Amino acid sequence: MPLRARQRRHPFLAGLAGLAGLAALALSVGLAGPAAAAPAADTWNEVGSDRADPLTESQGLASVEVPAGSPNRYTGIGTIPLSLSTRGWNHVGDPDASYDGHYIEPYQRDDGGAKMYRVQSPDGKWSEYVHTLGPGEALNNSWSAVSPDGRWMLSGEWGTMNRLLVFPTPGVNPSTSPSANLPLVSTVRLDRPVRDVQGCDFLDATTLLCSSDDPEGTLFGMTKPLLRIDLSAAPNGAADVTGRVTALRQLPLRSACSGGFETEGIDYDRRTGTLRVIVVSPGFCVLTDSKTYRFTRG
Repeated sequence: MPLRARQRRHPFLAGLAGLAGLAALALSVGLAGPAAAAPAADTWNEVGSDRADPLTESQGLASVEVPAGSPNRYTGIGTIPLSLSTRGWNHVGDPDASYDGHYIEPYQRDDGGAKMYRVQSPDGKWSEYVHTLGPGEALNNSWSAVSPDGRWMLSGEWGTMNRLLVFPTPGVNPSTSPSANLPLVSTVRLDRPVRDVQGCDFLDATTLLCSSDDPEGTLFGMTKPLLRIDLSAAPNGAADVTGRVTALRQLPLRSACSGGFETEGIDYDRRTGTLRVIVVSPGFCVLTDSKTYRFTRG
C-alpha cells in the first residue's frame, strides 16, 4: 500500500496552479481476472455534458440539497483557500454533502501524518477535522462520500486498493469534534482490487457508484471505468462490511487532443436521478474541452 502522496495534478494544471498561487499571494500580500458483467438494469447512458473549468472544476463536484436552491459545488486547484495552502493543504479531492446540507471537502498535503476534512454547515460556517494516519494508511485523500443516514463518511486512497475507509461524518455525527482526532472506525473490504478511485457517491444505503482513473485496464478489461460497489450492509461504524465490485462501463474519453485523460470526481443527485463525472482532457485541451458528463439510468 503506497504511503507517498500521489499529486493528482494534470501537467497543465500544475502550471495554472503556480499562476493562481502567485495571483492569490499578490492579492493577500495485482490482476483479479475478468470483470463481473454489469447488471442489465444498471446501465448508465450519457445524456449530455458541460465544460469543466480547469481551475475550479477539475477535481470534484457535489450536489447540495440544503439550503433549498443551493447550486452544485465544485473543487479544483483554484478553489483551495490561501489560508489552507499556506499551511500545506495543497490538494483538494472530490467533495460530498449530507442530505441535511453539510458540505465536506477532503484535503491532503505532501508531508506529515494526517489528512483533513473541511466542513461547511448549512449556516455557512466552516470547520476543520483532522485525521491522524494509522499504520499502513496512505496519505492520499482522494474523495469523501456521506451515507444516506448522514452518520458515516467513506473515503478513499490512491493506488491499487482492496478497501475503503469509514469515518464518523465530521460535523454531522455527534461523536466528532474539530478539537479531537477524527477516527477511522471500520472499513469496506472489497471482493476485488480497484485502482486510482477518484470519487464515490451513494446511490442508496448499500450501493456506491465510483469513478476510477485506472490507466492500465487490467483489473476490469477497460481503462477509466465507472464502478458499482454493492455493500453487504449499510456502514454503521461498528464493524467492517464487504463490497462487491462491478465495472459498468468506460467513462467518455473524447477530446481534440490525444494523450492521457484523467477521470476525476463523481456525484449522484437523487432528486433528478442524474449522475455526473468529471473527465479532464489531455495536453493543451485541458483548457478547452475538459467535461462534466451527465448520465441517467436506463
